Amino acid sequence: MTRGQAKTRRLGRAVGKAVASGSVLALTGELGAGKTVFVQGLAEGLAVPGRYAVTSPSYTLIHEYPGRLRLFHVDLYRLEDPSSFEEIGLFDILTGEGVAAVEWADRLPPGLLDDRLEICISILPDDSRQFDLSAYGQRSVDLLKKLPIFSS
Repeated sequence: MTRGQAKTRRLGRAVGKAVASGSVLALTGELGAGKTVFVQGLAEGLAVPGRYAVTSPSYTLIHEYPGRLRLFHVDLYRLEDPSSFEEIGLFDILTGEGVAAVEWADRLPPGLLDDRLEICISILPDDSRQFDLSAYGQRSVDLLKKLPIFSS
């Protein structure tokens, strides 16, 4: 659970420091839950230079940032037709090098991603955020084990 944007960003930064090339982070949660704030922290953990403003790619659909690993920040909120995924190069991003952080990942076709870390963000009544992380595939299980909150 996080309380405030700084703690959400800190969680994203921890994931960014631990993540490996080829990882896909599937983010879900209602509007305003903190998906983009989490990705801002992820970018910090990936050493994306500070001169890059990490913003929601709601209208451009994909933002790409350099860092320790290339970060692809994808927002599927406005994309309703799954046939458009190939047109925007999403399949190449999801199966390529770098790290893909996909907001509104619940809009992806079921079964598309064998290996992913699902991050579901819920807004609680006290305005804090609950993060539910589920790992699917060995790369994502390994990532989850590296995170300070899950390592023994």
